[in-house]
Amino acid sequence: MLNTYIVEDSPVIRENLVATLEELVPVRVVGTAEDEATALRWLGDPGHPVDLVIVDIFLKQGSGLGVLRVAQAQPQRYRLVVLSNYATPDMRRKCLALGADRVFDKSNEIDALIQYCGRLAAGDCPGSRPAVLA
Repeated sequence: MLNTYIVEDSPVIRENLVATLEELVPVRVVGTAEDEATALRWLGDPGHPVDLVIVDIFLKQGSGLGVLRVAQAQPQRYRLVVLSNYATPDMRRKCLALGADRVFDKSNEIDALIQYCGRLAAGDCPGSRPAVLA
């Protein structure tokens, strides 16, 4: 089971993403946030086991880029994935430079995200960061 944390400001997208992931792949969503500060507080707590963090770029307050910047420096290791409507080539480069493992476009790469999560859950992603054991 892949413990997943989602940082997404749209309640509709967040709820649909949780339902889709939990139905189609062995994912358990262990928490969500709609802003940068809440996400960073949650991720900074070593008592929260997480294997995958899915982050949107534009949040209710703050930015997904800020989440990436701080999260990649945390001692706890997990995969960082960006899911955004603004997955331009420049934004993809910026996200990867800030520690994102992958960047997916909300409008046309949801299936690729689901496949990626399935491969992560199965341990089929080379170069994976060590998963946190629950």
